[in-house]
Amino acid sequence: MQEKTQSVLQPKKAEPIQLVKVAPLSQRRKRVRISLLFMAPAFLVIAIFMLGPAVWAFYVSFTNMALTGAGASTPQWVGFQNFIQILRDGEFLNAFRVSLTYLVGSALIGQAGLGLLLALLMQKRNRIFKSVLGAIIISAWVIPDVVAGFLWNSFLAGGPQSVLSPGLLNSVMSALTLPQHAWIQEYPMTVIIIANIWRGTAFSMLLYASALEGIPEELLEAAAIDGANLWARLRKIILPLIKGSIATDLLLITLATLSDFTLVFVLTAGSNLNTELLTIYQYRQAFQFYQIGYGSAIALLIIAVGAILSLIYIRILRVEI
Repeated sequence: MQEKTQSVLQPKKAEPIQLVKVAPLSQRRKRVRISLLFMAPAFLVIAIFMLGPAVWAFYVSFTNMALTGAGASTPQWVGFQNFIQILRDGEFLNAFRVSLTYLVGSALIGQAGLGLLLALLMQKRNRIFKSVLGAIIISAWVIPDVVAGFLWNSFLAGGPQSVLSPGLLNSVMSALTLPQHAWIQEYPMTVIIIANIWRGTAFSMLLYASALEGIPEELLEAAAIDGANLWARLRKIILPLIKGSIATDLLLITLATLSDFTLVFVLTAGSNLNTELLTIYQYRQAFQFYQIGYGSAIALLIIAVGAILSLIYIRILRVEI
């Protein structure tokens, strides 16, 4: 018994520390060169199809380049003349106002708010409920914008004086003995906002659902035991813990919404000033009036608006970059 006690009390010998061998500098440089060699094709594609056109558009925005007239044969450097003309153009100011309304209504309130609500509703639900709800929402996200635009056109077709046969919504209104409407013509801004919310909510929902999975369950349980209601847990625990995901979502959907073109153009044909986004205004100036330099300057202003809004989000949410 004494021998066993002595063997237990006897200190164990310390194991020797194994040193990690660092590869020689020449070998590390060789690995870096090989890595760059494999990434070279991707860098080349990005340089040709992204950086190249971006630099060219930046240059063209300071010229009077056009598809017809003097600007087509001999483009001249005009400096900031295009930008000064844009800021004095009432149609640009209208398109800017419409784009901000569309952004706030469909992206910041609609997609972000509804996406967070759906992500919260899907928490702690059974797998069947999550699968069905997720499939319904994501199906609207994966279809092309052109198809989504024609779907909404078909859904809202018809009206009191329309030559088109009534769409599903007007058919339901008629069955309920309610008045039919030419929805796109009478409520254009509301229609494009709802269509974009339907189209893009899935991205926000998936992002928030992933962020909510990372919140420790113990925190929420402890807050519930302390008497915190659902609103208090949301405001004091959930939102502060997922503010990084909120900033990412707001940034990405803002940039996507500012560059939105196809869905709104298919719905309205770009003929309604009440729904003329900056992208549609840019398209008309560049490809209907053939002012390529002027259209490129509008594109730079759209990028600048997106960058300013992104910085505002980061500043308000106090997210570290």
